[in-house]
Amino acid sequence: MAAFSLLSTDSVDIKRSQFERRAVLPSSRDSLWQIETGAVRTLTLLEDGTTVTLGVWGKGDVVGRVLSKADPFQMECLTPVEVIRLPLDQWYLVNEVLIQHIQQYHEFLEILHYRSIDVSLLRLLNWLARKFGQQVEQGQLIDLHLTHQEISEIIGTTRVTVTRLLNDFEKQGMIERLSRKRIVLQEKQPFWHYEI
Repeated sequence: MAAFSLLSTDSVDIKRSQFERRAVLPSSRDSLWQIETGAVRTLTLLEDGTTVTLGVWGKGDVVGRVLSKADPFQMECLTPVEVIRLPLDQWYLVNEVLIQHIQQYHEFLEILHYRSIDVSLLRLLNWLARKFGQQVEQGQLIDLHLTHQEISEIIGTTRVTVTRLLNDFEKQGMIERLSRKRIVLQEKQPFWHYEI
């Protein structure tokens, strides 16, 4: 998915902001944030305290309170992030980005709805590798430093299950885990086939 940037538009008054890992982007109904560098997770909390990840967004993506009906709604930086604030009167510039936002959200929903948690996790890792990964000799490096808890919140399972599955994937040679919560997704993966 190609990243779209507002930087090429001369008429935009660009106001860049930087946020540290774990910072929360300020939420407003009259502005959006376009991500220039880094990764942001949008999330909400259910009544029982369960954290629900609504999406993981990266360079070129647009996030903001106005794009969700979830309440509460939060935008948490998964990495150090640089963003551009886009006020309401400049939203006409982001039509292409909003279409990509919807497409990415649908991809994300598909990952979450696999009946088998191991397939969901593997699909999530593949998606993260495509969106945020960088090619290394062994495969695709996912350098987001996601905790097992954060991954479990994304796919709707427990931290213990994610830890067990990552251990299984590592034993099967599908992934290699490096220090500081980095994962290398191996080039060769098993072919998943389920008959209906």
